[in-house]
Amino acid sequence: MTTGFIVEVAPWDSPDGQRLRAAQRAELVAAYDGDVEPGTKPTAADVSVFLLARDTPGEAVGCGALRHLGGQVAEIKRMYVAPAHRGRGVSRLVLGALEAQALSQGWTVLRLETGPLQAEAIGLYTGAGYAPIPAFGPYVGSTTSLCFERRLEPSQPTGQHG
Repeated sequence: MTTGFIVEVAPWDSPDGQRLRAAQRAELVAAYDGDVEPGTKPTAADVSVFLLARDTPGEAVGCGALRHLGGQVAEIKRMYVAPAHRGRGVSRLVLGALEAQALSQGWTVLRLETGPLQAEAIGLYTGAGYAPIPAFGPYVGSTTSLCFERRLEPSQPTGQHG
């Protein structure tokens, strides 16, 4: 059970969001020996929803975003939890909140891209009901992209495999 964390909508350009995304970027650049993210990086102009997870004292410890791709489809971007807070259910909490936000917008298909070196992320997504799909959009042809998708049902609890 996850306790002691809240998830809230925040501005993309908030200082806490910038700090967490910079930490994520540093981890990924180190892991993949450079910036290997294909496509346009998310910005305040194209991110529809940005969420921050905070611990009880109010420190931002995780984040995630949604970028609308058109129709009922959105992409999960910038899922990240600070290393000191991993293994405590924060990522599941953020993922569930992103799914709830997607449903509130009428988006019933969530897609995402992650990398082959991110075993914990792959485990999170597959455990939450995301299935591997062929690369989509800017990830087609990328050797460092693994893509996943989940179709949400409005009556289905978020963050859980159904």
